[in-house]
Amino acid sequence: MPVSESSIPKNFKAGFVSIVGKPNVGKSTLLNLILKEKISIISPKPQTTRQQVKGIYTDAEKQIVFLDTPGYVKSRYELHEKMRKYLVNSINDSDFIIFITDAHKFPTEYDEEVIKLIQKLKVPKIAILNKIDLVDQEKCQEQTALLSTMNFEEVIPLSLIQQVDVDNLLEIFSRFLPYNPPFYSPDDVSDLPLRFFVQEIIREKIFLSYRDELPYASTVVVENYNDFPNKVEIAANIWLERDSQKPILIGKNGENIRKLRQASEKEIHTIVGKRVKLELWVKIKPNWRKKKNSLKEFGYI
Repeated sequence: MPVSESSIPKNFKAGFVSIVGKPNVGKSTLLNLILKEKISIISPKPQTTRQQVKGIYTDAEKQIVFLDTPGYVKSRYELHEKMRKYLVNSINDSDFIIFITDAHKFPTEYDEEVIKLIQKLKVPKIAILNKIDLVDQEKCQEQTALLSTMNFEEVIPLSLIQQVDVDNLLEIFSRFLPYNPPFYSPDDVSDLPLRFFVQEIIREKIFLSYRDELPYASTVVVENYNDFPNKVEIAANIWLERDSQKPILIGKNGENIRKLRQASEKEIHTIVGKRVKLELWVKIKPNWRKKKNSLKEFGYI
């Protein structure tokens, strides 16, 4: 809930900030680093983030509501259209935008399309050139200079997997925040329910554990979440598109899904601080990524 206005400094700043870029450039890593909590799931595979994930940073002077958006992708399925819609809605609602790119690969066609999309907006924009540990100094300088010609107020070269001065980043971000009272309680790090994070954790483990098309053809829906004093009991469905994918996910004698369940339980436990009992059921919904009704049923609204 919002903070009482009587306790808010007159010069307090608060605003919404979209983190955008092509898949797998470090958007979720940046958000988790700033919040010092795992809000967004991460894997080396593109399209891991499918929906807008909201993370909230608050200190005595400011509140930044970060919107971690799906990576910009060309549409092949109705799901991709939904992902693009989340991205567009986020940037349209933002007070400023953080664009992240990969120093090892910039500029790509996808980078150019994302920049073209955000340049239409009359809000401040910051560029982060990530993964500079993968390039030499000369190439880093060239890319930084190129980004400086693209209508960004700030260009910040860094490596998110190495030591990052988070306080300095937050100070830079603060310059572009409007003066507002906070939108959320200072104790909130997200406004999303625990069910959402449980689904995302299970989906992350699928992305990390399986190859080829299976992670992209899967989604997770928590059907029951029962919170008891000393334990949490969860039942979740893993939805796939084809019958042939089911034995791959389950594995011989259920070995694969048992490992998936155990890895998911372990991480959920770190969030809820209780013993976790997780039941996973595998179901088939043919071509769910292409069907609006299926996407709505699975929470992609």
